[in-house]
Amino acid sequence: MEEIAEQLKNFSVLCVEDEEGIRKRLVNTLKYYFAEVYEASNGEDGYCLYYENRPDIIISDIEMPEKNGIQLAKDIRKDDLSTIIIMLTAYSNEEYLLNLINLNINHYILKPLTSESLLDAIVKVFKDRLDKKILFCDELCFDMKNRELYYNDEIVPLRKRDKDFLILLYENKNMVLTYSMIEENIWKDKVMTSSALKTFIKEFRQRLPIDLVVNIPQEGYKLKVL
Repeated sequence: MEEIAEQLKNFSVLCVEDEEGIRKRLVNTLKYYFAEVYEASNGEDGYCLYYENRPDIIISDIEMPEKNGIQLAKDIRKDDLSTIIIMLTAYSNEEYLLNLINLNINHYILKPLTSESLLDAIVKVFKDRLDKKILFCDELCFDMKNRELYYNDEIVPLRKRDKDFLILLYENKNMVLTYSMIEENIWKDKVMTSSALKTFIKEFRQRLPIDLVVNIPQEGYKLKVL
C-alpha cells in the first residue's frame, strides 16, 4: 500500500462535497497523497472544475444542492469513461447501488466516511491501473505502472500525449473515440484543430512499431484489434 500511496503523488483529485466540515477533512487527507487537490461545494461548481482541470479522480457526495452527484457523474460520462469516480453515499440498498454501477462509477463508499475507508477505496481503484499491463499483442504491451510501451521488451519512445492517447484508446476500446472526447481528454484546455489532430495521429502512428489506430470517417478513432 505504501508503494501505491507514493505513486498517487503523480495524480490529481477533485473533491465535491457540500458539507464544509466533511469537505475540509477530506481535502486535508487528500493533500497528503495527491499532487493537486481541487474542491467544490456543489455539483455545478464541481463540473466546472472538472472541465477546467481534468483531474484523474473525482470523489463526490451524492446529495448536494444545484447539481447532485448522480447528475455530475452523468454529465462527465457523456464523453469521458476513463476518469475515476468514487461516490460517497449514505444509502446501501441494492437497487440504489446498482444505479451507481450502471453509471460506470468505479467505487462507492458508505457514510460515515473514515480515513481508512477513503484510502482503501482510492488504493483499490488505482491499483488496478497502476499494476496493470495492457497487452496489445505478444510483442507489444503498455506498463501502466511505469507508463512505458514495450515492443519485444524494448521501450518505445513516446511523448506524454502519445501515452495519454494510447491509454484513452484502450479504455474506450469497445467504442469509437470521438473527436470531442479526444479534444477534452488529450488537448484539455487547448483548442484542437482538425489539422493538429491529423498531424498528431500521423506522428503517433510513425512512432509505433505496430499500427493500433483505426480511422472511423466523420466520427473519430478506434483501437485496432490485433
